[in-house]
Amino acid sequence: MFRGSDLPMDRSARDRIFLHVLGSPDPYGRQLDGMGAGISSLSKAVIVEPSARDDADVDYTFVQVAVKEPIVDYGTMCGNMSSAVGPFAVDEGMVQVSDGIATVRVFNTNTGKHFTARFPVKHGRAVEAGDFEIPGVAGTGARIRLDYADPGGGASGALLPTGQPRDMLEVADTGRFEVSMVDVSNPVVFVRAADFARSATEGPEELERDTDLMDRLDRVRRAASVAMGLSGTPGEAMLSVPRLVMVAPPADFAALDGRRYGAADYHVATRSVSMGNIHRAIMLSGAMCVAVAANIPGTIVSELAMSAETTLVGTPSGLVPAEAEIRRHRDGWEAVWATTYRTQRRLMEGAVLVPAAFLEGAT
Repeated sequence: MFRGSDLPMDRSARDRIFLHVLGSPDPYGRQLDGMGAGISSLSKAVIVEPSARDDADVDYTFVQVAVKEPIVDYGTMCGNMSSAVGPFAVDEGMVQVSDGIATVRVFNTNTGKHFTARFPVKHGRAVEAGDFEIPGVAGTGARIRLDYADPGGGASGALLPTGQPRDMLEVADTGRFEVSMVDVSNPVVFVRAADFARSATEGPEELERDTDLMDRLDRVRRAASVAMGLSGTPGEAMLSVPRLVMVAPPADFAALDGRRYGAADYHVATRSVSMGNIHRAIMLSGAMCVAVAANIPGTIVSELAMSAETTLVGTPSGLVPAEAEIRRHRDGWEAVWATTYRTQRRLMEGAVLVPAAFLEGAT
């Protein structure tokens, strides 16, 4: 995480810094010459700075850095990284709060959307210790509540970018697929896992080893990008959006930590594609998108998911809860809000070294 004041204003200079800091591009896919870890969920940067807006305390910009390519992508928002923004702002003195449950209003520059972070504060700093558990994260921490107001249409301009809860998508050299395209915080294309002979209970490595499957899923994702108005052609589709999520009815599965879940324990099974990899859990924005889609009649998610006020999403790492309020108007559906819960902890702080040549001419 970077303070905005510590970075040059020049976008190209910032991009060079982020690539170098994380160790990209790395043709070996390991990012050994940087702080990344070779997978999309660990190749990210965040910029936080006081906001000039009356309706926000801080501005948050998310940066996705490709592992093998020199690509710095500002086209999406990371829900998981959102959990650290409020506590970081408090601990860095950007926002003054009292002890107790603090509320920090955040404006996300990537999507033009707002969210509110609520978390405990003691002695002027965000509390980290607690008993809340996140699938895919060892240990527990203090719970952070993230409320996203009006989260629909941040990238495409509409909650349902095509105006329909489901569409038949023609994918060149691949086939026809019935999909649901939903834009909540980030745009997602939902496909039935069964259409790809899958159950959405497989492990990430098993899915990634099937290169034909991964190629077909990416073709569907790129075709959806065009259908959602995010790109002019499949080849122009960004790596980061739309995300693709395979969905299926709940079924028994074993999580990556060995814990077993039964079909009655959750509401919908998912396996998500992020930056060309199978996500080890699910993108936080993806979980919100699932919760919203589950409450819109006619979507593939609502067809397959069990109805619930809080949607428990099955992921490779366990169950992720997400909530949403949906309203129907004469001209379509509206996502009033979506809520998820996270934890955060400051792991390290200090200086990361960047060659002076990267900053020459930058302001």
